Amino acid sequence: MSGTNNTRRIFLYSRFERINHWVQAALVLTLLVTGFEIHGTYTLLGFETAFDVHNFCAWTWLVLFIFDVFYLVVTGEWRQYTPTMKKLFDVMRYYMIGIFRGEPHPVPKSERAKHNPLQRLTYLGIVSFLIPFQMATGFLYYYYNDWATIGLGGLSLGTMAALHTIGAFAFLVFIIVHVYMTTTGHTVFCHIRAMCTGWEDVEDSSETKEGASA
Repeated sequence: MSGTNNTRRIFLYSRFERINHWVQAALVLTLLVTGFEIHGTYTLLGFETAFDVHNFCAWTWLVLFIFDVFYLVVTGEWRQYTPTMKKLFDVMRYYMIGIFRGEPHPVPKSERAKHNPLQRLTYLGIVSFLIPFQMATGFLYYYYNDWATIGLGGLSLGTMAALHTIGAFAFLVFIIVHVYMTTTGHTVFCHIRAMCTGWEDVEDSSETKEGASA
């Protein structure tokens, strides 16, 4: 299939990847909304309802996360998140300067390289650190009454709550930046549309081949 102007249309995201993306987005947003309500920031659903919804989404997210890791390993899609320094600083310069000058992306997407070097580092950090951190602090906070039984009586409930809140704000910052980045394609909604249809219009140039080998 062909795109428009100097672009070509390629199929990047499978049905599972697209559904998984939107389900995770819904879960994280719901966890943030209910979590801040439990924290006392505002009243929306009521404490008990917010608490129940928050816990349901937390368990659902844990199951989905485990399945996602299994999917990445079995399908080999983990290679899409392998960190690389190749053109990393070019990508950083592009987002800081080049994008405002209308310069082409230094690492266009391809079937073999869906994420540029900066995205790889970001997503790898989220999957390997931020998500496990948030889940661990959340479940420890939830099972506070069992700490002594499992030998964690020395932990501070206030510290655990603070760590979990810090993680929540980290996710909030990521979502804001992530949503902004979706608008930086050749059209405002092209990246969002790609995550709905699976098809993305990418720059049709020799650099696409370079990106694929990154």
